[in-house]
Amino acid sequence: MAAMDADNNLLNLEFNEFDNSLREYATNFNVPIIKDEGLALLEQIILIKKPKRILEIGTAIGYSAIRMNRLIGSEIYTIERNEKMYNEALKNIKSINKEDEIHIIYKDALDAFSDVSFLEFDLIFIDAAKAQYMKFFNLYTPLLTKGGIVFCDNMLFHGLVMDEENYKNLSRSVRGLARKLKDFHNDLLNNKEYKTSIFDVGDGVSISIKL
Repeated sequence: MAAMDADNNLLNLEFNEFDNSLREYATNFNVPIIKDEGLALLEQIILIKKPKRILEIGTAIGYSAIRMNRLIGSEIYTIERNEKMYNEALKNIKSINKEDEIHIIYKDALDAFSDVSFLEFDLIFIDAAKAQYMKFFNLYTPLLTKGGIVFCDNMLFHGLVMDEENYKNLSRSVRGLARKLKDFHNDLLNNKEYKTSIFDVGDGVSISIKL
């Protein structure tokens, strides 16, 4: 079933009954999942790149891992540190018999490198603790193939990253997080080993191509 509102008709996304059940769960239990605009861009990249293996940092309930796997059958390794989310994702993946293609690692991503260090990835999708994005990037990109892509979600943090004039109205912790993301922007854009662009799509996404 295609999404029905005007914006999603332009995105040309389709959601089956199972997708909609995950989306409803995410709404009801306030679980952050990728916004439709970001999802549409991510799926287009996967269809163009055709990655054999994808690393996802931040499983949540398994929504994006399931969507990414469905497109072309990419093997997915996905890392989740929250026990409740891990169990929910595991249940969802088992319910569609995809345990052999979508592998969930129950660890903090900063401690999970050894679980995937023997693998190469064609695409890395980062959608986890925003304050750790640079650490995730530096830790896992040595496993990225040449020409591989790093796709990061939530890069604009509800517009707060670029809204420095209103920082004084934010809490200290939120200001710190916004500044960390802004620093990550700058590091990505100045990294000569990657070609990065940041897009005002969904909650902001970056696409970095390994040169």
